[in-house]
Amino acid sequence: MASAYERIREAIVRGEFAPGELLGEVALAQQFGVSRTPVREAFHRLEIESIVERTPRGVRVRVSSPEEILDIYEVRITLESAAAKAAALRATDLDRLRLRAAQDAMRAVGADPKERAETNRKFHETVWEASHSPTLVDLLHRLNVHLVRYPSTTLAHGDRWDEVLREHEELLTAIEAGDPDRAHRIAEEHMTGAREVRLRMYVESSAFTPR
Repeated sequence: MASAYERIREAIVRGEFAPGELLGEVALAQQFGVSRTPVREAFHRLEIESIVERTPRGVRVRVSSPEEILDIYEVRITLESAAAKAAALRATDLDRLRLRAAQDAMRAVGADPKERAETNRKFHETVWEASHSPTLVDLLHRLNVHLVRYPSTTLAHGDRWDEVLREHEELLTAIEAGDPDRAHRIAEEHMTGAREVRLRMYVESSAFTPR
């Protein structure tokens, strides 16, 4: 069975607790069927990871600034590109089958933004695993937790979803062909595109925010 830390962390990643939401020690202990001690220990670990923060009112899911999110994208561009390149070099037949299944799952999903975000996350995680680099996988998981809990997804912006499906197909083709340079370039362009969409979303939301 997963630990209290893993279950609380996953709940935050899945958006069950929104940025800025207070987390009650007693309520979480009851929800996950544990004592307050493992919840308290989970808070400590999550605070070290900058996923939660302590306030005068208690522990809450950390709110990331737009600048911080964009900075995370900059780092993720580098790491995702490295993972894609490594996947093209090291992916096994099983890895390639899993990647194709992840892409098929994305194509089959409906218009729900959360479902799209979840299938997109699984595709990227499958690429990471195919890199066979534990260090890259660990770093990408740590970065990704700060992006997936953000209140809006770039996949719901304009025609981004169609672009993502096309770019993923190109990346998958490069990995299947064992072309590391092409996989690196496609992943870099893909994540740069995500960063640019996120930036446009900030600009658009700011334009409609009362001053």
